[in-house]
Amino acid sequence: MKHPLAAPVLVAALALAALPAAAPRAQTAPASSSLPALGDSVSGEFSVDAERRLGEQIMREVRPDPAYLDDPLLLDYVQSLWQPLVAAARRRGEIGADIDRAFAWETFLVLDRSVNAFALPGGHVGVHLGLIAMTASRDELAAVLAHELSHVTQRHIARSISASSRQSMVGLAAMIVGVLASARTGNAAMAQAAVVGGQAAMVQGQLNYSRDMEREADRVGYGVHSDAGFASAGMAGMFEKLEHANRLNDSNNYPYLRSHPLTTERIGEARARVQANAHAARNAPPDGAFEHALAQARARVLMDSSVQALRRAQAQQPGADAAPAQRLGLLYGQALAATLLREFDAADAALAAAEGLLQREAPPAARGADAAQWLQLLRVQSLLARGDGRAALQQMQALPEGGGSRPLLLWRAQAALGAARAGGAPEPLRRSTEALQTWVAEHRDDAGAWQALAQSAGQLGLKLRSVRAEAEARAALGDVPGAVDRLRAGQQLARSGAAPADFIEASIIDARLREMEARRREIEAEMRNQRQ
Repeated sequence: MKHPLAAPVLVAALALAALPAAAPRAQTAPASSSLPALGDSVSGEFSVDAERRLGEQIMREVRPDPAYLDDPLLLDYVQSLWQPLVAAARRRGEIGADIDRAFAWETFLVLDRSVNAFALPGGHVGVHLGLIAMTASRDELAAVLAHELSHVTQRHIARSISASSRQSMVGLAAMIVGVLASARTGNAAMAQAAVVGGQAAMVQGQLNYSRDMEREADRVGYGVHSDAGFASAGMAGMFEKLEHANRLNDSNNYPYLRSHPLTTERIGEARARVQANAHAARNAPPDGAFEHALAQARARVLMDSSVQALRRAQAQQPGADAAPAQRLGLLYGQALAATLLREFDAADAALAAAEGLLQREAPPAARGADAAQWLQLLRVQSLLARGDGRAALQQMQALPEGGGSRPLLLWRAQAALGAARAGGAPEPLRRSTEALQTWVAEHRDDAGAWQALAQSAGQLGLKLRSVRAEAEARAALGDVPGAVDRLRAGQQLARSGAAPADFIEASIIDARLREMEARRREIEAEMRNQRQ
């Protein structure tokens, strides 16, 4: 996991958060003169394949960025909301066969405290930790995800890009790279330079969603949200929060409002939908309240890991009327903040209090295994932070194996690795390594799992497997040249005899090297063609 102190803002690149420009924006034709009618195909101007390629190109720049966060628990939680929405969109016919096959339907986390979410070309949706931290329920967070999903399914991004047929994809990608670089350095002038000028300014203007697109995403997103089993009150709650923030003039903490401006019509339509479904809204079960409170707390702590912010998290106290889920979240945040500050006695005390609260005050039906696992995995994280791999592995043994849980898989791998490095028996590490190998065979793009496999295999002396896993991790992050370099290193290692003979791994390395070299040539050819 990455925990950088500075968190760049990725969404500016896609005009999903407005950027100040140093020069006047280039004049463009009104969207209505060049955009197809809502619901019409845009394949003639910006095909599904072109959108997919652009999305892949953007993600190659996004994944290595320090703001791209792979926190297994939070990512798993967001995906637990995202997948039912995608399934509901398929059932409703919102996802056509053409985009279903081509698009990624991927969510990822952005290590930033601002309240934002954004859709990229090709079905990639980013979620800021600040958004998770401000939503009061899983239904509110799912409402934003449903809205962004609907921008993808209705191909609003493609229509926005198609409105400026003279703008090449490479120009858009170059603007994105410039914004990412400026965010890392904190150089506002560089950010302005990335969007100033004829073509870049034109794209900035065209990628802002029109009012009709926003209203369509509201309507379609509401249907998807409801059909996925989420309470309609969640969408109403998000509109109320955004409207309140809008009245407060945003204060730059809600870039979502700049890319998705609220209008009286949108607010009125949203309220009318909720009132029409008022009975369901009142009687929706409060599913996931405890888990969402834990996700909120984790996001709040991770989005700002400065010492001052961690001290504030430790000092937070619940109000007199705080619900059990809210108190559980505060205790979890205190324990996580204490762990990051390496104040382990305080972390243990907060965790013990959280476990007691969950057992004492959470109804069995609402408690669930998920909330308990969050607390157990935080204890594992705390034990690993203090270098006690054996105790961490013992804690993991109380948790179920298998079941397709990525957080359990990755934390078990870390615990087994820590125990092995401390002189423990190698058998748990062997089992963990084989579990990782099975996982990556089905999840080829999981960079975090490949990285864990590289470390585990290396500890076991499986040098070729370790080097190939390093290469696959780089390939999954979009670093094709880096993958080629590691595969060549593995090839040389196999030929030199410095590693134990492993003909299967050596053959795989040879085949993957050919594939990666071909992929690198394809990327280079795409870039050349786009420049012409």
